[in-house]
Amino acid sequence: MKIALIGYGKMGHMIGDIARERGHEIACIVDVDNQDDFNSAAFKSADVAIEFTAPTVAYNNVIKAFGAGVKVVSGSTGWFNDHEAEMKSLCEGGKNTLLWSSNFSLGVAIFSAVNKYLAKIMNKYPVYDVDMTETHHVHKLDAPSGTAITLAEQILDNLDRKDKWVKETAGKPEELSIHSIREGEVPGIHSIHYESEADEITITHSAKSRKGFALGAVLAAEFIATGKSGFLTINDLFNF
Repeated sequence: MKIALIGYGKMGHMIGDIARERGHEIACIVDVDNQDDFNSAAFKSADVAIEFTAPTVAYNNVIKAFGAGVKVVSGSTGWFNDHEAEMKSLCEGGKNTLLWSSNFSLGVAIFSAVNKYLAKIMNKYPVYDVDMTETHHVHKLDAPSGTAITLAEQILDNLDRKDKWVKETAGKPEELSIHSIREGEVPGIHSIHYESEADEITITHSAKSRKGFALGAVLAAEFIATGKSGFLTINDLFNF
């Protein structure tokens, strides 16, 4: 499979290494200094483009890849919520293909399944309040993280007593608080905490490195290269 990399920071380098280890070819690398390469024959020859960049440029990167007729796997966060409806429309009927996720880690996919199941259980027990803490490296621009927002939306879908998430301290009982911490080079820690007067229940996923995210992105590229089209999510890749 030929892969184009959009963004060549730490994640881009790691994705490239893993893709090569799995027998794939890196057909093209597009970064901030060679944007014209979206129009190159090398980019257009790619079966899939994997996009990991910043919230400010991710949308335009996906649009440019669509314009070149290349399927896209995107793990950039902080942009998708504002463009979700447009992305789904652009992919309708298989006109374009995008698999977007706030997190490509298999461990996070499993953690998400546990999160949804726990919220369904807790819906029956209003004595427990819930909040969330997410910790990432100081270079991460968006807060809360895309993964935290995804986890929060799963809780809201399954817990009737919460109707919105808010940054930091919730002012109303129906609000789900997300605390964001930025320190050091932490790849990512997400903790969901239920508390009553009697006890506490906490579930946590801690990433040890970016490797799990990079491998998941390559697995997603392999997945959509096998005839998949339209708008896809991590649930299509990891179906629990």
